[in-house]
Amino acid sequence: MVSNPLAGPGRWLGTQPWVMRTARFVLPAERLVRALSRDRLGVLDLAGLPSMRITVRGRKTGQPRRTSLLYVPRGEDFLVIGSNWGSPRHPVWSANLRAVETALVGLHGETFPVRVTELTGVDRERAWQRAVEFWPGYRVEERLASGREFRMFELRRL
Repeated sequence: MVSNPLAGPGRWLGTQPWVMRTARFVLPAERLVRALSRDRLGVLDLAGLPSMRITVRGRKTGQPRRTSLLYVPRGEDFLVIGSNWGSPRHPVWSANLRAVETALVGLHGETFPVRVTELTGVDRERAWQRAVEFWPGYRVEERLASGREFRMFELRRL
């Protein structure tokens, strides 16, 4: 795989608190990029960062809900962190993931099922260290979230 030269600047941008206020612009751009690329790429991919589309059944409606997320590679598995752009509230997708055992991941045009495990305790702490090494912006989001502990999940291919 060819390295994207934008990954370094993308990671640096993620450490800037003002970037967290751009969600209202980034999210519509994400939908546009996903549509134009037939769901193969998202805005984060263009910035040199890994992103996926996760589809999970809504815990109240049972309807499939799709969300684009930054992920942290973990061997063949993935970590996703419910930082919600540093909001004091947990993202809805994280509540939906808590309610299921499996979900679907879309990655570079491929879709596959994953087992969902919420990380807690020592497992969560180890994963958190890996996550902030990979994406330093999580520290910025942590400060902005006013002490909310982010939900963290491991997604393992089935």
